[in-house]
Amino acid sequence: MSRMIATVFGAGFLRPASGTWASAIAVVLAVAAYQAGLALLVPLGAVVATAAGFWAVPPYLRATGGEDPSEVVIDEVAGQLLALSFTVLPLWWHGVPDLLTGAWPGWLVPFALFRLFDIWKPWIIGRADRRHDAAGVMLDDLLAGLFAGLGSMALAGLYHGLMA
Repeated sequence: MSRMIATVFGAGFLRPASGTWASAIAVVLAVAAYQAGLALLVPLGAVVATAAGFWAVPPYLRATGGEDPSEVVIDEVAGQLLALSFTVLPLWWHGVPDLLTGAWPGWLVPFALFRLFDIWKPWIIGRADRRHDAAGVMLDDLLAGLFAGLGSMALAGLYHGLMA
């Protein structure tokens, strides 16, 4: 069970760039939930993925002997859903009906920023990654998701406040 959760039912074995594949899967699920009128599933999914990751990653790492194997992608799913929550919730609150085409920056910008922060690992994201333990596996992506969410909000504020 920990293997299925840690690899998000095998999505972590997609190549190349398993983390990007997992992030893209999270975006597709979040957009589908939003389009179905279930926007609150996005932050709930972030919480569930985070809890599942903190449960599944330690035994998976013990079983494989790895520090952060590329097939472990539950952390990307949790971080990506966290990043998306920063745009999905305000759009839902304001009654925006279409996230897919009508408000596409609401999913594209958090995706791009999350991948940027997850790969670049600036500041405390890198410090979390250098822990080389199960908590670090999860924390670096959650921090990347937090930064991507805040960055998405800042860019939306700039666009809507200064450009519109």
